[in-house]
Amino acid sequence: MLEAYRKHIEERAAEGIVPKPLDSQQTADLVELLKNPPAGEEDCILDLITNRIPPGVDEAAYVKAGFLSAMVKGEASSPLIDKKEATRLLGTMLGGYNIETLVGLLDDEELAIDAADALSHTLLVFDAFHDVEEKSKSNPHAKRVIESWANAEWFSSKPKLAEKITVAVFKVTGETNTDDLSPAQDAWSRPDIPLHGNAMLKIQRDGIHNALEQIEELKQKGFPLAYVGDVVGTGSSRKSATNSVLWHMGDDIPFVPNKRGGGVCIGGKIAPIFFNTMEDAGALPFECDVTNMSMGDIIDIYPYEGVVKNHDNGEVLSQFELKSDVLLDEVQAGGRINLIIGRGLTNRAREALGLGASEAFRLPASVVESDKGYTLAQKMVGKACGLEGVRPGQYCEPKMTTVGSQDTTGPMTRDELKDLACLGFSTDLVMQSFCHTAAYPKPVDIDTQHNLPDFIMNRGGISLRPGDGIIHSWLNRMLLPDTVGTGGDSHTRFPMGISFPAGSGLVAFAAATGVMPLDMPESILVRFKGDMQPGITLRDLVHAIPYYAIKDGLLTVEKEGKKNVFSGQVLEIEGLENLTVEQAFELSDASAERSAAGCTITLSEEAVSEYLRSNITLLKTMIADGYGDARTIDRRIGKMQEWLDNPSLMRADADAEYHTVIEIDLNDIKEPILCCPNDPDDAKLLSEVAGDNIDEVFIGSCMTNIGHFRAAGKLLDQLSEPLSTRLWLCPPTKMDAHILMEEGYYNIFGR
Repeated sequence: MLEAYRKHIEERAAEGIVPKPLDSQQTADLVELLKNPPAGEEDCILDLITNRIPPGVDEAAYVKAGFLSAMVKGEASSPLIDKKEATRLLGTMLGGYNIETLVGLLDDEELAIDAADALSHTLLVFDAFHDVEEKSKSNPHAKRVIESWANAEWFSSKPKLAEKITVAVFKVTGETNTDDLSPAQDAWSRPDIPLHGNAMLKIQRDGIHNALEQIEELKQKGFPLAYVGDVVGTGSSRKSATNSVLWHMGDDIPFVPNKRGGGVCIGGKIAPIFFNTMEDAGALPFECDVTNMSMGDIIDIYPYEGVVKNHDNGEVLSQFELKSDVLLDEVQAGGRINLIIGRGLTNRAREALGLGASEAFRLPASVVESDKGYTLAQKMVGKACGLEGVRPGQYCEPKMTTVGSQDTTGPMTRDELKDLACLGFSTDLVMQSFCHTAAYPKPVDIDTQHNLPDFIMNRGGISLRPGDGIIHSWLNRMLLPDTVGTGGDSHTRFPMGISFPAGSGLVAFAAATGVMPLDMPESILVRFKGDMQPGITLRDLVHAIPYYAIKDGLLTVEKEGKKNVFSGQVLEIEGLENLTVEQAFELSDASAERSAAGCTITLSEEAVSEYLRSNITLLKTMIADGYGDARTIDRRIGKMQEWLDNPSLMRADADAEYHTVIEIDLNDIKEPILCCPNDPDDAKLLSEVAGDNIDEVFIGSCMTNIGHFRAAGKLLDQLSEPLSTRLWLCPPTKMDAHILMEEGYYNIFGR
């Protein structure tokens, strides 16, 4: 085993990266070596068992925890590890397979103190909290654990964010899309963070000629690096992009191999979901004017004062405000997710001891009181929190009813679920798709397609199959009206209810715990009025939103000093109540291109009822076709029927307050509106681009429904000459493809 692993180390070193963590078989082999260590290999073996096995509920962690548990019980032994050290090592595994043993050791006279020390700094205890609470009534060691949790010692023992942070600037001008940081053609390597990190900024651009070499050169200055850009993190690969940035510019996490946290990200604008993903990873992201910062500059960041200065001469380069002072606690805790879980554990412990609220944590800024009504989004989120509504800026943790995961991020979500010690989903419905890798899978994708479905279904989730089609076209068919959800794809934009797309870490958290942290955004109301004119389609209305925003001075196309009123806000659309739910998705889906946090659309009860009746038929067919988890699908059918038996949809209050209101008169839209390459914000009238050469046309993706293909077929059927362009057609689901084939459209497309 050691010889093979050393060869692996050499192979990875040739690529400039660290070795992979041990898998379950390698860990089992390591256990045998621990029982009878070869001479001269003692330090290597100890390092492997301590630092190179993933924590949580990874398969290798199961083997590690089993061996260490056997050691403390006297059922196994090693000349390199005594019982006290075995207990300490169990305490480094975060949660999951180690917890039962540690709680049991609180009754062990020899190891109780060590077990209590370990549990005091373990957050992922979940239902085992009740076992510790019960023991604390008669066991002083268990009582010490409860008191430690209540006093938030897990938090206070960590260093606070420094008053001054000195960093070297790694500046990327213009817009950094997540595809720049995590290229789609390298998606297969995303779960392997060090390997995938080699692909970061591999395409040369202004100021970037060899990113990896430039990063290493900057590190020679002796300071950590900060990622700085004009616009940072647009696009859909937020978690893998964050992983790549932090692999090069973050800090190692003790006992967690091949993963880093911390780091600093500064942007003139930072895309909201990327910002949140950085938060989750324990980074310090903030927005400010970056004009005076250049590649290689050494700067001092004063996070408590909100000032950035030149390190050499003290010149003020920029000023900023943190999104919230709670961000300081998130960095100290090692990330927003750690803070939420730990804060909840502290609250439970204080309740058990009859104590009041903890003063160890910063509180979100208080929300300004208002006697005005609520918007539709504010009501939906309020309902998910057991409230009438939620005001902008209010921190909340809404219940997640539906969570979606797609295949290029699914392996990362799986790994995050393991880190969270999740063995069963708390969210009512979690669905995994295999849409991005179905057509041209790499060997690693084939492994994912074979292994991930069981992982999801064993935890009560629903797994689609390769070739079924795009995630949203399926997930939308499983939604419940006026509920809240999330997903690991930026286009997880529910056409009924509301979703707040997130990175893989937060998606895993939502699936595992059933809730999601949210600072309620403000709302932008887009109100349509009037009648659609001849020749105008729904796609023109989608593009009318950025077009009118540009006209009103609320959106700019230029990246430097970018203005985008929609960024991080909820887009709420009224005046199109006659749409079907499928049509509504064409509008809600495009809110991703606006960088909006979420989207709501006011629909009729008739449209929603028709959609749900069709969806119940589909879900029943899924059960008949052997899709799992059948209990979850059946439960969702029951809840859809409950709504149909008593239909009711929320509506915004007439006196609701909005950040901005954009009115669009359909009578004024008399020609198609297009978005120009390569920016969905660059909306122009057809007359402005008429005559421009077109080389290639694509009809497909989650932005389309079957009606688009039928319309294209009718137009193509009128042609007598071959097309001068290359035309791609890609129906979003296998059901659409089958229907189009039966209706004869594939015969037209194939001419």
